[in-house]
Amino acid sequence: MKPSTSRPRPSGLVCAYRKLPRGAGREEQSSILVALFGKLGYMRTLEVSAADARSAVVCGLGAWLPPRIVTNDELATRLDTSDEWIRTRTGIQTRHIVSPGMPTSYLAAEAGARAMESAGVKDVDALVLATTTPDRPCPASAPRVAHRLGLTGRPAFDVSAVCTGFLYALSVAAGLIVSGAAEHILVIGAEAFSTIIDPHDRTSGVLFGDGAGAVVLRAGDHQEPGAIGWVELGSDGSLDDIITVRAGGSEQRSAGAPQSPADSYFSMRGQEVFPHAVRRMAEAATTALAHARWRPDEVDRLVGHQANLRILHALSERMHIPRERLVVHLDRVGNTAAASIPLALAHAQSTGELFPGARVLLAAFGGGATWGATAVTWPDIKAL
Repeated sequence: MKPSTSRPRPSGLVCAYRKLPRGAGREEQSSILVALFGKLGYMRTLEVSAADARSAVVCGLGAWLPPRIVTNDELATRLDTSDEWIRTRTGIQTRHIVSPGMPTSYLAAEAGARAMESAGVKDVDALVLATTTPDRPCPASAPRVAHRLGLTGRPAFDVSAVCTGFLYALSVAAGLIVSGAAEHILVIGAEAFSTIIDPHDRTSGVLFGDGAGAVVLRAGDHQEPGAIGWVELGSDGSLDDIITVRAGGSEQRSAGAPQSPADSYFSMRGQEVFPHAVRRMAEAATTALAHARWRPDEVDRLVGHQANLRILHALSERMHIPRERLVVHLDRVGNTAAASIPLALAHAQSTGELFPGARVLLAAFGGGATWGATAVTWPDIKAL
């Protein structure tokens, strides 16, 4: 299968790797590939593909949602909308919203604690938090989450890639494990997105919800169920305006101009986002499948970013994966941005949609613009 991607990197490396001398050691293999390509970035596939390479393996899964549930009918009482309008255009029926005084770090710690319990561990070597809604602009929220979990002293940092954030964080954490820098890492996607939504904005106000999901990664073998292989990531900064919060950063503050009240809230140009999201997720997913050596018809579950049911359907059609293999969770929680994929995984695990040995394809698109995808054979774990 030839990857559908604008970059020739994956297919070129796979071809070169297959031509390496059989008796060559890892140092000789590395020197050959560096000579061929001249970029360290190409070495990522070698590290995962080599027979003696270690991998990051999913060993725990947890999720947490704020207790407060907001229905479409409730939104219709203050916005010019209706339950039917929201359901037919987005597929969303309810969403969970944080209570006053409940920051993102609280959600993240709740999900992280459950993931660690699922994994049967009381400590990890590092914590990576993907979020668009940190507790404060400065400092990062991850150290606060680590403190809440009794992990004070462990490395902890935030990753900001909006709805692709969890896959970015997963890739970073997997790289730390593959390099030997860590044995166990807690990866969390958490959002209090309702805090950056204009309460009077009918367009965005019906889409988003709050929540957190997390996984624990451990060092293991690349052939184990749960092993994280190639994570295809990308970005396009020319699209930074289609999903954004304009105010509050150095761009707005350095300009010295008066701040518009609307600029403090999240904004999205949905009609522009749709084609970019479908195309980029499909391209990234195609590359991830190529590295996993799976055909689309071999995918048991497609877990796309839970933004909109129409986007998920378009993605499944473009990938030639039947809709019945889609994991859909947005009807209950809305778009939870960086928490979307781990929340969907936990939901699918609890309903039996995910099962040991299932071939699972993950794909996301978010602000930046950013996108990513990876393929994983599902392990025998329990979501908490």
